[in-house]
Amino acid sequence: MIDRYVEREIKEKFDKLVNLYGAIALVGARQSGKTTFLKRQMKKHNASYILFDDPDPKDLFEKDIKKFELQYMEGHDITILDEIQYYRDAGSKLKYLVDNGRKLWITSSSEILLSKEILSYLVGRVSILRLYPFSLREFLSAKNIKVTTETILKRAIWEHAIYGGYPKVVLEEDIEMKRILLRDLYETMLLKDVARNFSISDIGTLERLSKYLSLSISEIISYERLSTSLDASFKTIKRYLDAMEKSYLIKRVQPFYTNKKKELTKQPKIFFVDTGLRNVIANQYELDGKLFENYVFTELLKLDLEPKYWRTKAKAEVDFVVEIDGDILPIEVKLRYDGKIEKSLRSFISAYKPKNALIISYEGVKDEIKVNNCKVNVIWVDDLPKILKQKSHTEKHGYISYA
Repeated sequence: MIDRYVEREIKEKFDKLVNLYGAIALVGARQSGKTTFLKRQMKKHNASYILFDDPDPKDLFEKDIKKFELQYMEGHDITILDEIQYYRDAGSKLKYLVDNGRKLWITSSSEILLSKEILSYLVGRVSILRLYPFSLREFLSAKNIKVTTETILKRAIWEHAIYGGYPKVVLEEDIEMKRILLRDLYETMLLKDVARNFSISDIGTLERLSKYLSLSISEIISYERLSTSLDASFKTIKRYLDAMEKSYLIKRVQPFYTNKKKELTKQPKIFFVDTGLRNVIANQYELDGKLFENYVFTELLKLDLEPKYWRTKAKAEVDFVVEIDGDILPIEVKLRYDGKIEKSLRSFISAYKPKNALIISYEGVKDEIKVNNCKVNVIWVDDLPKILKQKSHTEKHGYISYA
């Protein structure tokens, strides 16, 4: 395994926020690099680090916060509280510490941390940053790829899509070990982050659901069909999906619509937050159209965007629609671009009159085409950060600041 620290793209936001808030919360999937990132940052400060898997600080935190403060925080400018979501009454205790002048960096591998029970205590005191597995740019940095040819870039995108962006997996060079690491990570996430955190005892149904979803990426999901296929109640299916999403395993993508009568249902599409995890669950390692669509989705997510999809009753469909500073941007994903603009994209352009549209391809020539007054750019996925500039830092496009 390659031993290298990869600078995370979130660092710029982190540096801007660290002096503005009493607490910075870094949330994201298990093993996405939260602890590594914060430990790297703490070298610049007089900081202490507390892992809440350790029963001693856990016990003291829950029983006597003042003694906890004296034991673990006294003499330090900043304290890192790792995986704090497991602690009873965390919200009020964090409020006490911040109100007492303590600077906190906290991590969580579950959206439990973002629950009202905790956040209601931290209004005006915390800024929340999400950290995902490596983006393509971070992947290239991890592989020490500084100059790319078309062949090198295609190979990198292929590997990133097949094995995902989890740091340990990316830095592991042996293919079999990559799959073992992904399998172990999936089992840990399912049993610890999903089942334990959300009190799910029926592991069999949870495993069948994750398998079903892994084979249904980029498809519209019917809760009723899921319920029938898995022989589980509608309520159970929704609860399990909520738990999987809050544990950063999957993401439900909602439809984009402005006219409820003309456009379809509110049923979501399902994508995985990491394509490597999806592939090990599905036991499929081929870059096809659906997987590439999921891969592009993960890159959009890492650019702090909230992709939606568009589909009409006439079955016109656009893969993703994102909104940036009030502008609508439709995005089509093609494994191979053949030079044609699909009828569905033309329909969207006609209906919504966006200024720009994107076609993202794995293979094919980059291009720029005018459709009516809309500029359609045909790009590769590595061009996304340049095209989708992060213009604003709001809840949808960047960090969440509770002020």
